[in-house]
Amino acid sequence: MRRLISLVILVLLPAAFPVARQRVHADLILTGGTVVTMDAERRILAPGAVAIRGATIAAVGPADAVTAAWEADSVIDTSGQVVLPGLINTHGHAPMVLYRGLADDLALMEWLERYIFPAEAKTVSPAMVRTGTRLAALEMIRTGTTTFVDMYYFEEEVARAAREAGLRGVLGQTVIRFPVPDAPTPAAALERARRFLEAFAGDPLVTPAVAPHAAYTLDRDALVASRDLAAKHGAPLLIHLSETEDEVRMVREQTGQRPVAYLEALGLLGPRLLAAHAVWLDADEIALLRRHGVGVSHNPESNMKLASGVAPVPAMIEAGVAVGLGTDGAASNNDLDMFEAMRQAALLHKVHTRDPRVVPARTALAMATIDGARALGMADRIGSIEPGKLADLIVVDMTRPGQTPLYDPVSHLVYTTRGTDVRMTIVNGRVLMRDRQVLSLDETQVLREAREMASRVRAAVAAR
Repeated sequence: MRRLISLVILVLLPAAFPVARQRVHADLILTGGTVVTMDAERRILAPGAVAIRGATIAAVGPADAVTAAWEADSVIDTSGQVVLPGLINTHGHAPMVLYRGLADDLALMEWLERYIFPAEAKTVSPAMVRTGTRLAALEMIRTGTTTFVDMYYFEEEVARAAREAGLRGVLGQTVIRFPVPDAPTPAAALERARRFLEAFAGDPLVTPAVAPHAAYTLDRDALVASRDLAAKHGAPLLIHLSETEDEVRMVREQTGQRPVAYLEALGLLGPRLLAAHAVWLDADEIALLRRHGVGVSHNPESNMKLASGVAPVPAMIEAGVAVGLGTDGAASNNDLDMFEAMRQAALLHKVHTRDPRVVPARTALAMATIDGARALGMADRIGSIEPGKLADLIVVDMTRPGQTPLYDPVSHLVYTTRGTDVRMTIVNGRVLMRDRQVLSLDETQVLREAREMASRVRAAVAAR
């Protein structure tokens, strides 16, 4: 009997006094803040926690549950802050930060032909592109962008600078009809694009792309060759589409078709295509974009500043088109702050439709995160905070007077937050900025080099 009692005690003891389960090891845990996941259920965890292991998100959940199951070398208290997916800037020209404020208050064609194209002809070089991209990267890290899309010249320099800074990029080598600093002909630009695709294939941060500038700046053969090159390498295609009424008119005069129908006839429409602007679309064109799975980048600030028009974003979203947000280049914006892009997108479409319910805060935030990832065909990897996805996150301070009181974090992120409220930026599990200190770039050096390059731009423009 005594032995039986002892055996019962031994069996029941672990149940009465469970042995503490060993916690799983992570590299970094963010805990105590409000986690805005942007997952399919749009969960908001307050307080929540995120565990990061290597380049990926290992766990997301209530703070007590995550910290009970996970331990880490670094545990950061994010109380009073919001943790959200890193912002995705779906259209821009990073080196053009060096032309910020060079020419303002002009229509697109005048701005391009009288100021930007001449300035580029005199000043664009590998060194200029490298310096401009480093400055843009510094601004993006500081304001919460973790992935950016780019179309420019010497794109290999953009890629190297982005990789050095630690940013994720979908980067397109530009193909355009007239001679430009890195290629005298479209054929030469396509050869550069081929080498670029091969050089950065499989890179963990850089997704190389082909960037035919627009339907009105390339002939049929160059557009088809761009399509074929991208298809051969399984690469994205980046293009400006229907940005202005003048563009639509020129394409019709040149081809007899509107831009969307023309690109469809050439076989460019498809899930690899990301169309920037898409301002002057009719209902049939929106249906074509949806049918072919084309992603769209909405650039409200650039479109307003250049008076290009108001893109039919509510109609595109209703039709099921994946619409992300972009800043465009800082020469036509004039900043790379995606929080500003969110706010302007929400406000612009309310006043344009005279309906305050259009593009609510949750839609604007989705455009800057998960819907931007959808537009890029990358929603399985980025755009939301979910286990298994890449660890691209930002932490936003909500304690300043302008953020107080806090009732709805999504409302605050869209209507109140500025890029300067970002406290931490993480890409691929690497902390690029902590407590507003950028760790991946020497800020003093980047600013010094940018000012030196700007003096050359000023001299070149004054001499024309």
